[in-house]
Amino acid sequence: PYINSRGIELRGKIDNKVSFYTFLTENQAVFPRYVQDVAAEDGAVPNEGFWKLFGGNGHDFFTARGYIQFNVTKHIGVQFGHDRNFIGNGYRSILMSDYSAPYPFIKLQTKIWKLQYTNLYSELTADAPFTRTGSLGTKEFPKKFMTLHHLSMNVSKRLNVGIFESVVFHRGDSIGTAIEFNYLNPVIFYSSIEQQTGSPDNALLGLDFKWNARAGLSFYGQFILDEIIVSELTSDRGWWGNKYAYQLGGKYYNAFKIPHLDLQAEYNYSRPFTYSHQSIFTNYAHYRQPIAHPLGANFKESIFIARYQPLEKLFLTLKYIRSNFGSDPDGQNFGGNVLKSYDSRFENIRPDADYGYSTGDGIENNLTFLDLTASYRL
Repeated sequence: PYINSRGIELRGKIDNKVSFYTFLTENQAVFPRYVQDVAAEDGAVPNEGFWKLFGGNGHDFFTARGYIQFNVTKHIGVQFGHDRNFIGNGYRSILMSDYSAPYPFIKLQTKIWKLQYTNLYSELTADAPFTRTGSLGTKEFPKKFMTLHHLSMNVSKRLNVGIFESVVFHRGDSIGTAIEFNYLNPVIFYSSIEQQTGSPDNALLGLDFKWNARAGLSFYGQFILDEIIVSELTSDRGWWGNKYAYQLGGKYYNAFKIPHLDLQAEYNYSRPFTYSHQSIFTNYAHYRQPIAHPLGANFKESIFIARYQPLEKLFLTLKYIRSNFGSDPDGQNFGGNVLKSYDSRFENIRPDADYGYSTGDGIENNLTFLDLTASYRL
């Protein structure tokens, strides 16, 4: 396996007011087999967009990211670009991660007092048709839109809490699409708008926090709610529509008083059918890749990361990831693949397609990932 990339990366400022960034590379890669399998199944190279087959088992793709940024006022900044975004303090994010391909966006960030408020308006690719030899480039890919709000507040010197909401929507037909102007409001509650427009869209609500317990030790977490009925949750019948995910983690710097030894532990959990919706135009995905966790939904995951700098120029990183997730038998849907419509659950071979779902359902998979990286700065 190898990755061969050639390109350029630029950063700069204009008149000390406007900053810019661009990253361009031409790439050929022969990924490990497990990555090849994911790319063949999803029709997308992880983290990337348009691709072509290279050789017998390689991929050829062009990476282009960039943005400009400026301050409108002392407290409001604007960023316009084509890139990925990440919300959270963990290795993963169940709110918004940088796993999928880059996309065009406008981001407003407002910082006042103890508050930080982020508005993100983005255009996503609803589907990217492909064949065995690569992405199809003969027609326009179908589009959809996503907007989100994230408001965080420093409750104290040690605790920060945040509220998150997002909505994925589409107006028009399978070829053309139009923006929903109701969602451009930077201070509105999206769920109320989604209901008043007939509930055709995919609205999600979330919470996150970071707590600095003491010097060198911090804890963080996230929770996202896609859909839930409390009576169904307490009945313990495994209703398919109880869709939520959460994350809990901690970081320990200079662990056990050893200089430059940093430890991180994290647990991620998602119920089946979280992030999925009725069609490709409203699911929580972009360019056939999840916007949140790489596994999509229907999983449990434990992560341990150790970073150590024993010498001034030597850096060591150890990652251990253990995942349990459910994949789908042919022609069925147990809620792990966010690209599938949740209505396809009626094709499942079981007495009641609405009940009896638990995390890991379908074909159970146990995955162990171990990675050790050593780098030396010349």
